[in-house]
Amino acid sequence: MAARISLTLDSTDAQVLAAFWKTALGYIDEPPAPPSATREQLDLPVDEPPEHGAWLCDPDGVGPFLSILDVPEPKTAKNRLHIDIRVPGHGSPEERWARIRAEAARLVQAGGKVLEEVDWQHVVMADPEGNEFCVAATSS
Repeated sequence: MAARISLTLDSTDAQVLAAFWKTALGYIDEPPAPPSATREQLDLPVDEPPEHGAWLCDPDGVGPFLSILDVPEPKTAKNRLHIDIRVPGHGSPEERWARIRAEAARLVQAGGKVLEEVDWQHVVMADPEGNEFCVAATSS
């Protein structure tokens, strides 16, 4: 059985970043592990209130979990790892490029920023805190 991965993003405002990534990925808040009914019921340290973090998951259980945690320092350099958002890749190059650009426009409306469009291949973007990611088409 293959291992599953979870990705963690540092943040200065976990709730703002969580709202963006839920929109971008179609994710939902990860339910807390039983027996807790809510994250507020978890035994967190006093200096770590639940709103200083967000835990997201793919509602279909396919994609990796995404944790977003507040940290005191701001982002200062390019990501060493980034997320690629893949839109369906069927059709002509023009149709694929139109879908990529439409998804990028949707994510701009959600708070993202276009950094660069790369030769009908992908769009380099940044989330509301400047974390880079790409929007591209699937290979199939």
